[in-house]
Amino acid sequence: MHLKSIKLLGRLLCLASIISYLSFFWSPPATALTQIKILDVSYKDCPTELSTGAVTSNGSSAANCFIVTGKAKNDTYKTVYDADIFGRIYDANNDPVLQNRTRLGSIAEVPPGISNFELRISVPANQPLPLQLKQFKAAGFTGVVRR
Repeated sequence: MHLKSIKLLGRLLCLASIISYLSFFWSPPATALTQIKILDVSYKDCPTELSTGAVTSNGSSAANCFIVTGKAKNDTYKTVYDADIFGRIYDANNDPVLQNRTRLGSIAEVPPGISNFELRISVPANQPLPLQLKQFKAAGFTGVVRR
């Protein structure tokens, strides 16, 4: 090898070592997906102003409007943003209310600890009540992802 090549290789190794050393002490904050526990899920009828003109996803115009409520438990010490809520909703006959859909909505911010949430759903009027709310959970990010 030539002397110039050896010097260049030495400089590159030195630079790589410095970058590696500095990255040990500083790294950008991670925005990993964070799981949120969903507790005390229930539902109630929508107020009249929200239920007027409700339409279901399958195009039928007859629908009942409900507000799903619950508590979101963030076990981390950071606020979680854009937490998607997932769950399964069945009618009184164990038939799914929202076909092929488990993402029901989202929570903009979930601070550390327990906080309340609610989301609106439309259910075809021909599906018998009471509704069964099962397998609710949420997941979001510790950094703002969407703007």
